[in-house]
Amino acid sequence: MPDQPTFQFPDGDGPRRAAPRPGDADAAPAPGTPPAMPDDGAAPPDVPGATVPHPATPAAMPVPMAPRRAVRRPWWMGLLGRLMQPWIGLKVEPQAPDTLVDQRPVCYVLEDYGLSNALILERACREAGLPSPLQPLPGDPLGRKRAYVALSRRNAGGALAMATGQPQSKATHSESLARLLEAHRIDPALDVQVMPVSIFVGRSPDKNNGWFAVLFSENWTIVGRFRRLLSILLNGRDTLVRFADPVDVRPLLAEGLDAERTVRKLSRVLRTHFNRVREAIIGPDLSTRRLLVDKVLSSPSVKEAIADQARRDNSKPEDAWKKAHAYAYEIAADYSHPLVRSASFLLTTVWNRIFRGVLVHHLDRFKEAAPGHEIIYVPSHRSHMDYLLLSYLLYGRGIVPPHIFAGVNLNLPVIGTLLRKGGAFFARRSFRGNALYSAVFSEYMAQLVGGGYSIEYFIEGGRSRTGRLLPPKGGALAMTLRAYLREPRKPVLFQPVYIGYEKLMEGGSYLDELSGKAKKKESIWQLLWSIPKVLRSNYGQVVVNFGEPIELNTVLAEMAPDWSGAPVSEDEKPAWLARTVDVLAQRIHVNINRAADVNPINLLALALLSTPKHAMGEADLLAQITLSKQLLVDVPYSDRVTVTPHTPVEIVAHGEEIGVLERVAHPLGDVFRVGDETAVLLTYFRNNVLHLYTASAWIACCFLQNRRMSRHTLLRLGRTMYPFLQAELFLPWDEDTFAERIALTLQTFEREGLLERVSDEDDGIYQRNAGQTDEVFRLRALSHPLQQAFERYYIAISVLAKNGPGTLGAGELESLCQLAAQRLSLLYAPAAPEFFDKSLFRGFIQKLRELGLVKLDGNSKLVFDDRLTNWAKDAKVILGRELRHSIEKVSPEAAKPADTAVASD
Repeated sequence: MPDQPTFQFPDGDGPRRAAPRPGDADAAPAPGTPPAMPDDGAAPPDVPGATVPHPATPAAMPVPMAPRRAVRRPWWMGLLGRLMQPWIGLKVEPQAPDTLVDQRPVCYVLEDYGLSNALILERACREAGLPSPLQPLPGDPLGRKRAYVALSRRNAGGALAMATGQPQSKATHSESLARLLEAHRIDPALDVQVMPVSIFVGRSPDKNNGWFAVLFSENWTIVGRFRRLLSILLNGRDTLVRFADPVDVRPLLAEGLDAERTVRKLSRVLRTHFNRVREAIIGPDLSTRRLLVDKVLSSPSVKEAIADQARRDNSKPEDAWKKAHAYAYEIAADYSHPLVRSASFLLTTVWNRIFRGVLVHHLDRFKEAAPGHEIIYVPSHRSHMDYLLLSYLLYGRGIVPPHIFAGVNLNLPVIGTLLRKGGAFFARRSFRGNALYSAVFSEYMAQLVGGGYSIEYFIEGGRSRTGRLLPPKGGALAMTLRAYLREPRKPVLFQPVYIGYEKLMEGGSYLDELSGKAKKKESIWQLLWSIPKVLRSNYGQVVVNFGEPIELNTVLAEMAPDWSGAPVSEDEKPAWLARTVDVLAQRIHVNINRAADVNPINLLALALLSTPKHAMGEADLLAQITLSKQLLVDVPYSDRVTVTPHTPVEIVAHGEEIGVLERVAHPLGDVFRVGDETAVLLTYFRNNVLHLYTASAWIACCFLQNRRMSRHTLLRLGRTMYPFLQAELFLPWDEDTFAERIALTLQTFEREGLLERVSDEDDGIYQRNAGQTDEVFRLRALSHPLQQAFERYYIAISVLAKNGPGTLGAGELESLCQLAAQRLSLLYAPAAPEFFDKSLFRGFIQKLRELGLVKLDGNSKLVFDDRLTNWAKDAKVILGRELRHSIEKVSPEAAKPADTAVASD
């Protein structure tokens, strides 16, 4: 469509305006114009020859439309437009809005009335080649000499609403829309395109120049003239004008509804559209938690819980209601858009000071999948920074920040209030024994899910102290699933997110906890005391990778094929519900691992922790880093895994820069080493990427105690051990696919000279070099990450065998295994902190039960047969005789009943 000319009104014949109302920023009427009807509706389009009821003519006496005539806008309107132009920078969406309309006349509909909005709309239409909204329609049926209207306008109660925090009321429907529809009924030749246009001044979070500007950015409140003026002065250069597909009036009239219902329906369609656009652009209207709390307390499930609480306490229902009300306010977020925008500027300064960059990968793929879904962000949990980092990155890229499921331990004075206004809602560590609290929290989650608000929670339950993904906890997932099943309206999309650090702010406290000290309780003083130290530190680079999303409906179709999509009440407990939660949790962890980032510190940790003294010569270190990167290229783990582009030399230099690596000069070549405390912390970063090297570590472990091994044996043992590795490291393949990865990795080992194939048959024989060659050294380094996992497995088997079947329960076995691992670490080589992690033994025992290698008898004791013994024989291939003997020696026996009796005397 060619550019349209700028239409002007004749001198003295300006557009008519409504009489000014209190709080109306732009309500001054044009000089010499009589009051017109309220500007809260749409005007009819320009259709030559059509007849419509004229404002001064009875509706029953149609008059012919006058042809459209060019008129000039009043001088003051042109002056205001020129004055505003330097302060307004327009971004128009879509890029070519003129393609949305055809040759029929266009009438623009704004969400709210305002002179500034009219001037912005006029300029946007002029630049986009659309008809001018200031050009009067033929016959001027609305008596306003313009082609735009507003769906609603400010009212006299605006000031009171702002003062009391109540939402301002809007007209139930538009009188101008009613007149437009009536004109269509009278004249069948009319065919209008009603085009909604949304205008946002100061929306984008990454374009403003100062924190003061965020206080006057776009939100859900209809503001007065002074605030609107400040908004234009501070944020006008970041103005977004979004044109939408036009609404056809004729199909609406063809439905045969009466005049009142028709205009209400059109108003509702337009209002719903504007609300959806506003929610997508600036986020949901959760500026106050009162409305959400009221919904929670009025829900049937909470009312029932209140009644039950009153009966248990033998108290009045009012007292139980007050308790529920207090719980709801303790839980609920109090989202504040101005605070979030202000925090984005503060965090930008902090990130630039303490980090050397924050990289984001695969966000565009997430944006493609997200539209039309309720988004649940499920990141890995490594640091308290996770809360802030993900919300900051989303907000900075124009995505509404999620509401964050946070532990009540973070609800500190001042800090808790700020987090709450940033979207955090707080949960106690345990709901056990408090049915009322559980009902209130579950209903709050259901309101968030039902309302379409994005949510973020960590299914690990707490921060990982070892760098591995912790076993998932299904509480939040179960509440989300229950909420969706109750009202399955908007499909749910789980978005796994991997967050990778090069240095942790909590490194010191993690070190204390791993050495056996009790976890320190968070306090405001502890936080304030740590701020200067944090701001002086260099924490390297942070990487945020978006994993492959998981659609809840896809999982439900697999786990509950008989579910018809009908709502499931709170009282119903389908048999497939618990299993669906478990499968969801497993897939989320798998997809987090499939989006891992391999940074320089991960590679340094993999290499240096493989040596007894955590030291390497420079040439050996560079060669090991090169090999680690090459393995990820030759046998890719996933298309979402990212690897640092830096060369080995740059990686080593980076490790020195952030204080992880120490260079020791020596005449025969420099040596790099890490101290004992740093080595413990480095296990954290090695464990971040351990799952990426499972196949290579498995092959290397097999050749530690064996110089030769057949390909068939490597693959057979790999299939046997894989279920345990899969459960511990959340690996994505089945046994056969893992065997294929072993075969591909063997090719890389052969090409790199680590192994030699001495037989060309399909079941070829592979062998390593004899003696202590460089290749053997590199194989040993590759094997180290998995070596201790196999030692843990053998400890569990040894303890079971020593005590015999029918002697130990699962809990007793876990405790004895932990004691044996601790003793082994004290007597022999020090082990990584997770070596005696009880949860890892628990997972191994559970997998033994799933595979049928051990079972529970009638007394809840573990029994086993020769299959477990035969399975344990494979350990001889991986673990040396001396190590096996040491494990068997430290494996404890359970206390006998007689021993217990003697001890109690």
